[in-house]
Amino acid sequence: MDALSAAPALPTHERRSLYRRVTSAIGDQMPKGLYARALIIIIAPMVLLQSVLTFVFLERHWQTVTRRLSTVTVQNIAMLIDIYRNFPQDANAEILTRLAELDLGLRVRFVPGEDLPTANSKPFFDLLDTTLSDELKRQIGRPFWIDTVGRSNFVDIRIKLDDGVMHVLARRSQTYASNSQIFLLWMVGTSLVLLTVAILFLRNQIKPILRLSEAADSFGKGRPPPNDFRPRGAREVRQAANAFIEMRDRIERHVEQRTIMLAGVSHDLRTVLTRFKLQLAMFEDSPELEAMRADVDEMQAMLEDYMAFAKGDAGEEIVRADVGEILNEVKSQAHGTKDIVIDLNEAPLVVPIKRHAFKRAIANLVNNAARFAEHVKVSAAWQNGALTIEVEDDGPGIPENEREQVFRPFYRIDHARNQDSGSTGLGLAIARDIARIHGGDIALGQSHLGGLKAVLRVPV
Repeated sequence: MDALSAAPALPTHERRSLYRRVTSAIGDQMPKGLYARALIIIIAPMVLLQSVLTFVFLERHWQTVTRRLSTVTVQNIAMLIDIYRNFPQDANAEILTRLAELDLGLRVRFVPGEDLPTANSKPFFDLLDTTLSDELKRQIGRPFWIDTVGRSNFVDIRIKLDDGVMHVLARRSQTYASNSQIFLLWMVGTSLVLLTVAILFLRNQIKPILRLSEAADSFGKGRPPPNDFRPRGAREVRQAANAFIEMRDRIERHVEQRTIMLAGVSHDLRTVLTRFKLQLAMFEDSPELEAMRADVDEMQAMLEDYMAFAKGDAGEEIVRADVGEILNEVKSQAHGTKDIVIDLNEAPLVVPIKRHAFKRAIANLVNNAARFAEHVKVSAAWQNGALTIEVEDDGPGIPENEREQVFRPFYRIDHARNQDSGSTGLGLAIARDIARIHGGDIALGQSHLGGLKAVLRVPV
C-alpha cells in the first residue's frame, strides 16, 4: 500500500492524452452507420432495463419465494420426524405415511438400518439446492442427502434417523418458484416483439435520410436525382430535404443565368472577331497581315477557353460512354505527332459521364503533356470504386511546390512548361473543374517516365 500511495500521479496532459486514446479506440470499434447506432440507442437501454429487472426478480422475488417454500417443506418434514419419534404406537408408520401424502403432498418412506448415499456434487448455480440445504441444517440438524436434479418433477430428500433413513419425495413446485421461467419467457418474448417493431419503424425513418444522401451525391456528381426522390420521413428530415431541393434549384438557376449571360457575351465577341476576319481578308497578303490573322485566331481560341471555363459544360446531360473510345479520339486529335500510348487494364470501361466535357478534360491533360514531352502514356482502370485515368510524360515536369498553384486560372510559373505562347493558362483549371463536376478531382505527381503525372479520379 505504501508503494502504491507513493507512486507519482500522471500529469494532467498525460491523463487527457490517455483519455483521448481510450475514447478514440472505443469510437473506432463502434459502428459508423446511423442505422446501427440508432439500433444500439434503442437496444442498449432495453437490455439494461431488463437485466436490472431480471436481477431484481431473481435475487429478490424468486429467492424469497423459494426460501419460503423450502422452509414450509422442511417444517413439514421436521413435524413428521417428531411424530415418528414421539408416537411409536404406529409401528410401520403406515398412518403417518398416508397422512403425509394426503395432507402434505409428501411421499414418505422409512427404511430401518439404511445409510445415506454418497454425497453428490452440488450444482454451482442451483438456488434450490442451496436454500433447501440451509433450511435442513437450520431446522432439522441431522445428516441428510438431497437430489434436486435427478428427477424432473420431484426433489429427493433423505434424512438419517437413529434407526434408519427417512425418504421424502416432494414435488418440485412445493420447494421453489417453478413459474419463473414463464416470467423470463414473457420478458424475452415481449422484448423481441418490441425490438421488431422498433427496427421496422427505425428502418422507415432511416430510409428518407439515405434517399437524401443519394440525391445529394448524385447532384454533386452532376447527375439527376432519383426519380422517386421527395421529402419524406420525420419533420426534421423533411426540412433537410426541402432545404436541399431549394439549394439545388438556386444553384441550377444561377448556373443557367450565368450560362445565358456568357452565351450572349460569346455571341457578341464572336461577331466582332468575324468582322475582323472579313476586314483582314480584303487586304493583300503580307507578313504583317499574317501576324494579325494569327492574333485574331489566338483571340478566338482564348475566347473559347474562357467560355468553356466559365460555363463548365454544366448544361450537358449524363450518358453512358466508353472511356476507351474517348481516349482513342483524344489520341487521334492530339496536337503534334507525339508518341502517345493508350493502356486499358479493362475493356470496355463504360461509365455514366458528361461525354463532351469529360473528353475535353482528358484532351487538356494529354495536350498539355504532348506540348512539352516526347512520350506520353495514358492509362485507365477501376480503383476502389472509382474510374482512374493517369496521364504520364517524360517532359520537364512541374516543381512540387507549384503543382497545386497551376490549377488556378491564368496562373503561370517561371518554368519551361508554362512559357508556351499558345497557352491561355486555363487548361488544367478547366480539367479540374470538369472533374469536380463529376464528383472527382485531379492531382499531380511524379511520373515513372521522369516527367509529370496527372491523375484524374471520378467516382462511379
